[in-house]
Amino acid sequence: MKEVKAYVKTHKLDAVILALHKIEDLSGMSVVTVRGFGHRHEESGRDHQLEEFVDHAKIEVVCRDQQAEHIIKTIQHAAHTGLHGDGKIYVTHVEQAIRIETGETGENAV
Repeated sequence: MKEVKAYVKTHKLDAVILALHKIEDLSGMSVVTVRGFGHRHEESGRDHQLEEFVDHAKIEVVCRDQQAEHIIKTIQHAAHTGLHGDGKIYVTHVEQAIRIETGETGENAV
């Protein structure tokens, strides 16, 4: 199983959610509004400029391994503006999942 965590511009959130809803067998998603900052790389590639805090949306999806790439590409396409600060996507391995309601574990819980 994988966890796909994406930070996207808030004005692109609806487009990302709509795109993710079109994925068959999507287990679900969580969305949280977050504030953060990054380092802006100057054109020289050497200088870094600290930025102000900016609002973003964080989307979390836990999925089967074979779904991860499709989810990543969907988020990347829907969130892309080509401008600075489009966001980031992180993917991690999920060791275990447990559905509290039924006691199902592993991929069956996703």
